[in-house]
Amino acid sequence: MKKLLYLFILMLFWTCSKNIGHNYGFYYWRSTFSLNQEETKLLNQSKVENLYTRFFDIQKNGNNYEAVGILKRKDSTKINKKIVPVIFITNETWYKISKQDVTLLAQKTFDQVNAIAKSMNFDLANEIQIDSDWTKGTKDDYFLFLKELQRISKRDITSTLRLHQVRDKKTMGVPPVKKLYLMCYSTSSPLEKSDKNSILDLKLLKSYLSNIEDYPVKLDIALPIYSWAIVTNHLGKHKLINAVKTSDLENPNFEKVGENNYKVLKDDFYFGMYLNKGFEIKVEEIPESDIEESINFIDNKLKYPYQIIYYHLDSQFTQHYKNILK
Repeated sequence: MKKLLYLFILMLFWTCSKNIGHNYGFYYWRSTFSLNQEETKLLNQSKVENLYTRFFDIQKNGNNYEAVGILKRKDSTKINKKIVPVIFITNETWYKISKQDVTLLAQKTFDQVNAIAKSMNFDLANEIQIDSDWTKGTKDDYFLFLKELQRISKRDITSTLRLHQVRDKKTMGVPPVKKLYLMCYSTSSPLEKSDKNSILDLKLLKSYLSNIEDYPVKLDIALPIYSWAIVTNHLGKHKLINAVKTSDLENPNFEKVGENNYKVLKDDFYFGMYLNKGFEIKVEEIPESDIEESINFIDNKLKYPYQIIYYHLDSQFTQHYKNILK
């Protein structure tokens, strides 16, 4: 009897030690800041204190660096979160950039963040997040930018991290920040002809993160809760249409030709785009079970508590993830 009790206590301890609790929060990635009632409720009940909000993108145009897609605000919905500005910077921005221009870009970035926050009356967190898919050839300039932005802003500067940058950390380098957000999505290009799900392929994710526990900077984890359709025309060219689900294609205008593959049966406008008869559509969605399996895999690797940031806050997506968004 004592042996059974001992085994029970041991198993209970082992189980509890494996179940690391995770607070969750959201990215906001739409061009206009506006929340409906369901989104506001879900956001306010989430435990992460920040909303990670895309403010603008930066791209290179000739010799100039431009802020594009600047966030606008449609309403004054009150939320109980601080706003973390997120800025996406194209990798091309770092090509042949001078150290002087890196410093200038850091200053302009901070000025633009402050201007947007002031115009929208946002309550900012003491953090700015930068999203850039740097490479071996651009890492030095990107890392310098992060240092300069921290020096200029006196804020906590964080960065996103992609799967291949974890696997190849020796060649890709480690960003000079105290915290990174690992993007567990976009595991391949949606424009490549493949049977795999380009948003999240579990086999690929597990392969890339086989040694994630050795990464020298603490991570929070970003996971996908979105869908899209990949349209292929008669010439084999591809286009993406966001927020399309398989249920949207279950009508007489489309013929199902595979598990997530459809063919257009009638020329018309669909999802804001004119599609011709015969165009092929592949829908990519993420089952909730795949999100749960991803979390379980990472739990077995990381021995510290981490937050989960879901990409992204939109009621047309969140309604399909009731278990993970309790």
